[in-house]
Amino acid sequence: MAHNKHTLTQYDNELEAMRRNVMLMGSLVANQIQRCMEALMTQDISLIEKIIADDHRVNGMEVEIDEKCVELIARRQPTANDLRMVMTIIKTIKDLERIGDEAKNIARMARQMAQRENFHPARYTEIRHAARLALEMLERSLDAFARIDISQITHVLRTDVQIDMEFRAILRYLVALMMEDPRTISAAIEILFVAKSVERMGDHAQNIGEYIIYLVEGRNARHISVDEIEQELNARKISQ
Repeated sequence: MAHNKHTLTQYDNELEAMRRNVMLMGSLVANQIQRCMEALMTQDISLIEKIIADDHRVNGMEVEIDEKCVELIARRQPTANDLRMVMTIIKTIKDLERIGDEAKNIARMARQMAQRENFHPARYTEIRHAARLALEMLERSLDAFARIDISQITHVLRTDVQIDMEFRAILRYLVALMMEDPRTISAAIEILFVAKSVERMGDHAQNIGEYIIYLVEGRNARHISVDEIEQELNARKISQ
């Protein structure tokens, strides 16, 4: 009996350690988002190079956590809630890694744009606002993961709609700009690539939020509307 208790405690510790590592990886990725926006505005080459170089840390954490998850599945054969936790971790770190890739892409584009003599931060206000929304989505999703609580997830899902609207507004502006003055085409395309990377960050943060719903509810939320999810959560609060 004592041996079984020790084994279960060790198992719980392994799961908790993986959860902490996910949070650490999430903090690193959130920092990458903040820094790539700073680099975009300041054209700080040293900061740009550091963001690009630090992407290997994000990649390394993703590989390490993924390997530990596979090892835990092989050794412990988790079921029910524990299996959902492990699957949520595996999916979450993949989206975190992709957000990190988008931050690196923005840094690379910032380096390219910094070399332009006619550098003009057109539509950067909207891009920065969209990036702040994506960062907020990521932080709320990670907080939900840490607390195993989906009460704020609908806010995350609705925020992604705002980011999509910002992206479409930026796209319309850039198309009009290029039609009006073909000399702006190269710069406008670069800005469009940055805006698209921010929009993808929001998509990945949304994915993480949906994984938390799977973790807590045991159901796939990818094809459920935000309104349906919100109605279910409200109904549960009333019944409690």
